[in-house]
Amino acid sequence: MRDLIRREGLEGSIEVDSAGTGGWHVGDPPDARSTDAARRRGIVMEGAARQVIAGDFDDWDLLLAMDRENHRALLALARDDEDRAKVRMLREYDPEAVASGDLDVPDPYYGGPSGFEDVLDLIERACRGLLDDLKSRA
Repeated sequence: MRDLIRREGLEGSIEVDSAGTGGWHVGDPPDARSTDAARRRGIVMEGAARQVIAGDFDDWDLLLAMDRENHRALLALARDDEDRAKVRMLREYDPEAVASGDLDVPDPYYGGPSGFEDVLDLIERACRGLLDDLKSRA
């Protein structure tokens, strides 16, 4: 998403962060297989993992889940209806995913040699749709 925002020249208009619903990778850099797959596309992935906190609902307009399990975890963390309204599935922004009824981003760890590439394809399609949606609201 950051790469798409940068290519569109919208760095000052759209802010992005990444966090997980579990704490098991807090402080770790992105998975090397993910960064390798992204690098092959000219995308730099950096940063350290952090866990979502209730205060994120105050700081962000959207909290996007990659799969139903994380969607449920975000809804459980939400304090009220206003928070819950900010929780969406990332692939809701991919018309192909919506048409298929499959909004989950699969875990690339189990996708074989092309798992990370395939997941990046899904995420990029959804992020393009999200960016189009955000630009249409501006």
